Amino acid sequence: MIGIVASNADSASVHIAEHLLELGDFERVDQDTDPAATPQSEACYRSTDFELRTFEDLHLDLERVADSFSDVEFLVFVSRHAGDTGPLLTAHFTGNFGAAEHGGRDRDLALACPNAHRRVVAALADHAPEGYDVGIECTHHGPTDVGAPSMFVELGSGEDEWADPEGARAVASAVLDLAGVDARTDRTVVAFGGGHYAPRPTRILRETEWAVGHVAADWCLTDLGDPEQHRDVVDQMFTASDATRAVVDGEGRSPSANRTPSDDGEVPKLEAVVEDLGYDVVSETWVRETSGVPLPLADALETDLCSVDDGLRFGGPASDAAADADYVLVDLPETLVDAANAVDAADAVAAALGTALAAETEENGSRLGTRAAFVDDDAYQSFVGRTASLLERKYDVTREDDRLIAERTVLDPAAAADRGVPEGPAFGRLANGESVDVDGETVHPVDVSRTETVSVSVGVRERARERVRRPSDAEGKGN
Repeated sequence: MIGIVASNADSASVHIAEHLLELGDFERVDQDTDPAATPQSEACYRSTDFELRTFEDLHLDLERVADSFSDVEFLVFVSRHAGDTGPLLTAHFTGNFGAAEHGGRDRDLALACPNAHRRVVAALADHAPEGYDVGIECTHHGPTDVGAPSMFVELGSGEDEWADPEGARAVASAVLDLAGVDARTDRTVVAFGGGHYAPRPTRILRETEWAVGHVAADWCLTDLGDPEQHRDVVDQMFTASDATRAVVDGEGRSPSANRTPSDDGEVPKLEAVVEDLGYDVVSETWVRETSGVPLPLADALETDLCSVDDGLRFGGPASDAAADADYVLVDLPETLVDAANAVDAADAVAAALGTALAAETEENGSRLGTRAAFVDDDAYQSFVGRTASLLERKYDVTREDDRLIAERTVLDPAAAADRGVPEGPAFGRLANGESVDVDGETVHPVDVSRTETVSVSVGVRERARERVRRPSDAEGKGN
């Protein structure tokens, strides 16, 4: 059951509740016969998946509100959003990193429901009326002791929007789309740094399979102060979100108060605290790359090859592989990789990622490296076949048993120079198969050409070791 909290002291909340009752199959529950009724609750309505209760107090002042509900997995506070952001539909978690100025307790965070949050943001985008933006906010204001995982889903940002029936209906529709959705997921990160409206976490929500739990924007970190002194609040970011990993915005790393000296110079104090607490700091690139990939498999491949931040990229087959899949580690022929990168580096990477579980890359993923992991020998041979097709754009390619041979005729700069051809446009014309005149003499491409040959062994058994993975190897790091 999903609980919905509406406040009669909030006009937007009242309007959203009206649309919920209109759109959902709710029946009013008699307070006199309602075993979960409390003095806080004014009215109760139930459907198959939802229980909606109205309260006289503002949401911010409703502590332990879950006690007023029968049996809920998580709570949704339907509320107004106030700000100078224009028409906006938004969702966020609640908590205070410093003093509790707007409900809740000092330095306390409510339990979060990251999976439901991710789904409701997508639903808000589906239902948003024309002219409305959709986004998320960092963690702020109360309540903090809710009694169950919860989030605010809001209609903003001023009087016109709070009274807008289309905006209220969009929020109501998005909330009802949560039917059957779990509160949490094993792919959740928390976020530190950045602005109040959390651009990096928003990208992660909208563009990857990962959810985002509590978000501490730059101003939240200012309220927090020294993370070492308030490591319990940092720890609560993770425990309240059911997360083991964090992304840290660049701005969140910069304040001098958040840095500490080390033997290797200065390191971010916040990151040091996070890692000392037993959690991992990961990059946005890592979050993107691991979307769809079983996390124990991703962890194993990073161990056997290199890290995502050092250039590892996961291929399409990784999404279909088992978490404890066996694989073959291959040292790709360097001359073959160099030739493929020279023909088209992007397509060389694509050839690897279309056939391999993962491959090392260079230059931020734009050039193929020389190590990869494949499900089996056949997958490696598929990579060889795709690479051979790529080379055929500029080479004559043949295959002799386990040897691939690629040949092409190229300009020999030394021979051209010996014939008096000046470097520059004349070299280019010869390379393109055109003859040039030098001091009254015609120089033909064939006169200054040589044969370039790439000949490599592509037998996987000569280039690889097979690593048989046991189930105990694939336990990974939790979520």
